[in-house]
Amino acid sequence: MSDVEPLQPLDETWQRALCIVAHPDDMEFGAAAAVARWTGQGKEVAYCLVTSGEAGIDGMTPPECREVREAEQRESCRVVGVSEIDFLGLADGVLEYGVELRRVLAEVVRRHRPEIVITGNFRETWGGRNLNQADHIAVGRAVVDAVRDAGNRWIFPEQLSAELEPWGGVREVWAFGSPESEHAVDTTDTFAAGVASLEAHRAYIDGLGWADWDAEEFLEGGARASGARLGVKFAAAFEVFPMGWGE
Repeated sequence: MSDVEPLQPLDETWQRALCIVAHPDDMEFGAAAAVARWTGQGKEVAYCLVTSGEAGIDGMTPPECREVREAEQRESCRVVGVSEIDFLGLADGVLEYGVELRRVLAEVVRRHRPEIVITGNFRETWGGRNLNQADHIAVGRAVVDAVRDAGNRWIFPEQLSAELEPWGGVREVWAFGSPESEHAVDTTDTFAAGVASLEAHRAYIDGLGWADWDAEEFLEGGARASGARLGVKFAAAFEVFPMGWGE
């Protein structure tokens, strides 16, 4: 008998979500199939890329790489039905958790006014000995705090105006790929869209030098394992952080 804990279904009774991640390709390595499910349901999903991944391809200069990776991200978003994309332009590879990053992200949350915010795993590892990357950790930690900051009019009050007000309507932050995930969503019907969304990052994948690497095979491993815990063929797993503002 398996001792693996089952995953609980995510609450999908929302209309607007904002995905905040460090780099182009981050969403595609764990949550693009879930996004395709939600846009297919008529939900509004926007992306915010904190950097443009300009330090991600050794054979390209950062300005050249930025242009290529932003174009790949736009195509990747098109595949899963996302049309609203923010590139914040912070420096790739050297992001630091702190007040300044919280400030930038609080403004993004206040502007988009989402009910759910999605980010990537910001635990120290992906489970076991596989260490996480510094930008992922910095962004994820800042996202959780920025969501709370966004609802408090006395934090970063210089942002507020008639056009930009405090936003305390984020119910939860969901971190995909977390080894502490306890929830998931069925991606069986949108798995292929998730694969195509990752494959749109071809220049980045080629730049990594992963000979014979197969996006479908890679994504299937995690999606099938999560699906087994949810009782479906494929699923995307998330760690859920309740925010406590609400209505």
